[in-house]
Amino acid sequence: MAYKFRIGESAGDGIRRMARQQIDKALDEIADGELDQHATVHQVRKRCKKVRALLRLARGDLDAAGKIYQRENVCFRDAARRLSNVRDAQAMLETCDKLKETVSSQSDLQHLRDLRDELEARMRNPSLREDDLDERLDAFAVTFREARIRVDAWPVGDGFGSLAPGLKKNYRQGRNAMRKAARKPGTAHFHDWRKRVKYHLYHIQVLAPSWKHVLKPWQDEIKRLGDDLGDEHDLAVFTQMLAQNPGDFCSRANHDALQELSRQRRTQLQIRTLSLGQRVFAEKPKPLTNRLRAYWAASLSGSA
Repeated sequence: MAYKFRIGESAGDGIRRMARQQIDKALDEIADGELDQHATVHQVRKRCKKVRALLRLARGDLDAAGKIYQRENVCFRDAARRLSNVRDAQAMLETCDKLKETVSSQSDLQHLRDLRDELEARMRNPSLREDDLDERLDAFAVTFREARIRVDAWPVGDGFGSLAPGLKKNYRQGRNAMRKAARKPGTAHFHDWRKRVKYHLYHIQVLAPSWKHVLKPWQDEIKRLGDDLGDEHDLAVFTQMLAQNPGDFCSRANHDALQELSRQRRTQLQIRTLSLGQRVFAEKPKPLTNRLRAYWAASLSGSA
């Protein structure tokens, strides 16, 4: 079943249904023997983000009912964090591959090939593997099974009013994070903005059926922004890895060349994301929320 509201579905029913589906998909992926561990980690961490986006969307009702939002958000956040170092290792390989696509110098290409070979060798080295990954995935599955039982009791109302506060709050946070990143570019500010963009993407994705011809193209642009911010963040981690281990992966000359390549690409991505972000976050939070509320209401009356 798709990660989106069905036309005519109540807010509460949709939130709970989508949360259960994401949990079930994560459990299936952990049990799937055909997926390698790195692919499994990537997928189940994505499920956590999608569930947390639903929690943020329904935060108004969940906050009103007590500490349900806080409890569940911490649950899914911590579950994903326990697998973060595994995903970081794979992300560094992907960053090398993406950097190779942006350079033309043969010497720079060779530096990246050499670094990638070294990173891949380390991942395959039995002495450097995550020996407890199977146990961590098993623990993740236990956490998800317990969380699934609680989902049915999430007190989310029927109408758009149950979604509006969370939608508006995250969007406002995204606008503010973008402004901070523009005023003072840096890893922390761009990373915070990236998280808000990702949640906004999922919010628009689940609401898109209310007027898919308008919201689907917008969703695609938000995804493009999120992908670029993800690449920018991976480059920040990549740069930090090199800085903390200057002699572990390559010579000093290669190290300096790779740092400069990363710096240049990050600058390009920061300029590009801020330009696109001004369009994605052009609308103020209240008008945006009211517009999406109107789409939701129109879809119920058969006008979508």
